[in-house]
Amino acid sequence: MEASKVIHAIYNDDDILMSAVKRVKAERYHIEEIYTPFPVHGLDRAMGLAPTRIAITAFIYGLIGLTVATVMMNFIMIEDWPQNIGGKPSFSYLENMPAFVPIMFELTVFFSAHLMVITFYLRSRMWPFKSAENPDPRTTDDHFLMEIAVNGNEEALSSMLKDTGAVEINLVDKAH
Repeated sequence: MEASKVIHAIYNDDDILMSAVKRVKAERYHIEEIYTPFPVHGLDRAMGLAPTRIAITAFIYGLIGLTVATVMMNFIMIEDWPQNIGGKPSFSYLENMPAFVPIMFELTVFFSAHLMVITFYLRSRMWPFKSAENPDPRTTDDHFLMEIAVNGNEEALSSMLKDTGAVEINLVDKAH
């Protein structure tokens, strides 16, 4: 296992963290990760993260749900077991489609929602029974932690982080 050094800069206010992130990025340091107790609006943009493509996957999952609903209802209600329910003949799928719209909507939402949750967990690498990777338990309560890679510039980086308002700065060996 190769170990590398990182600096953990701890902040106690989200506004101070945002200005610190902007300064760190302006100084061309690489921020490995930021741990926050709640979502901070604009943090992803300030870190320079690419926009998420999760909406595209939601649309694709919805289309899969719509397809499953259409194929399922056509097979069940038209081909396999046609029934005359309430005087509505089941000669073709298109004749009965208005009655099927609620089922189509519900399965579209069902597939989109459930597959999005599974995608989120897989993309975030949050497997069942996986231990937490949080480097400091205070980040679940009221502190913010910025993790920055150190490449022989520890003194300059620590000094700059102190100027940004960090309440605590720690040098840590991080295993890959």
